[in-house]
Amino acid sequence: MYYAILDYQSRLMQFMDSGGPVLWLIAFLTFLMWTAILERIWYFHSGLRHDVSSAVNAWEARSEHSSWNAANIRRRMISQIGIQIQQNMSMIKTMVALCPLLGLLGTVTGMIDVFNVLAVTGGGDAKAMAGGVSRATIPTMAGMVAALSGVFANTYIERQALTETQLLEDRLTKDFEQG
Repeated sequence: MYYAILDYQSRLMQFMDSGGPVLWLIAFLTFLMWTAILERIWYFHSGLRHDVSSAVNAWEARSEHSSWNAANIRRRMISQIGIQIQQNMSMIKTMVALCPLLGLLGTVTGMIDVFNVLAVTGGGDAKAMAGGVSRATIPTMAGMVAALSGVFANTYIERQALTETQLLEDRLTKDFEQG
């Protein structure tokens, strides 16, 4: 078991080194992105319930629900919880957009290595050129995979946020004046 972990760690380090320093940046960005995604999922499944129940209890404790003042209080409650629901969402979208851009940066730096080998050896060292091509393609692939996983997770989170906001609006019922 211990040797399997060491072998896995060795292979992972070899892969990361073959992608160059940009791959480490993509890995760090992906870690941050998924930390924010998991935080949002955790909030929707635990923290939001407390916030919604507090708002519903405060709303139901009011004696009237149909005045202009009550409508503004309801709107404010929905807005405050909506802000908490949307927390970190724009940061997640930004990180999703940055992943493929960092992959392209890796492509450029890898191709610079290839051109450097071509300039120094005149194109005679295929093995050295292959290292540059590897540094060009691996970060591109990693950036695209990270972005795709983030897009799917972000879509799920956005739908969950919209659903939770609509459910909150439904739970804070208004009394209609008879007139």
